[in-house]
Amino acid sequence: MSDQPEVRDGETVLSFDPSERVDATIRFIGHIHTPWKRGDCPKNVTRARETGEGAHVQLEPGFAECLRGLSVGDGIMLMYWMHSARRDLMTQRPRHHAVARGTFSLRSPNRPNPIALAAVRITALNLDTGRIEIDAIDCFDGTPLVDIKPSAPAVDVPPEIEMPAER
Repeated sequence: MSDQPEVRDGETVLSFDPSERVDATIRFIGHIHTPWKRGDCPKNVTRARETGEGAHVQLEPGFAECLRGLSVGDGIMLMYWMHSARRDLMTQRPRHHAVARGTFSLRSPNRPNPIALAAVRITALNLDTGRIEIDAIDCFDGTPLVDIKPSAPAVDVPPEIEMPAER
């Protein structure tokens, strides 16, 4: 796959292709349309917001009714499939890290199942056409959408836990 990001010094690759081990299937419900492509995509939603560039979600036909109950101004969680990401990296060395780290300790799109999650705000909503305008997002134009969930700030924040004292 020539469209995949390069393997950097210090990164390690799995001995198998995770995409060849299928345990389930996912039905994409739409696509996210952004101004971004490889080379100019912000590294996270905060950076995307700083650009002032919005985006929109277009649901596949038949899913618009699923938006009932959502309104302009609501926060939603978008789960999307980072279709251009590598799936075989065990360790990665992001440009802002001096040493490689395990994939599960990073928010990189490169992972065995390239599912991303973004908390966004609805800026416009068309319940008839299934189009959702959002404030910003950090993915390439045409990224497949996996699911939408309403944001629930009271339950979406992990609780504080008391860490045991070091021995």
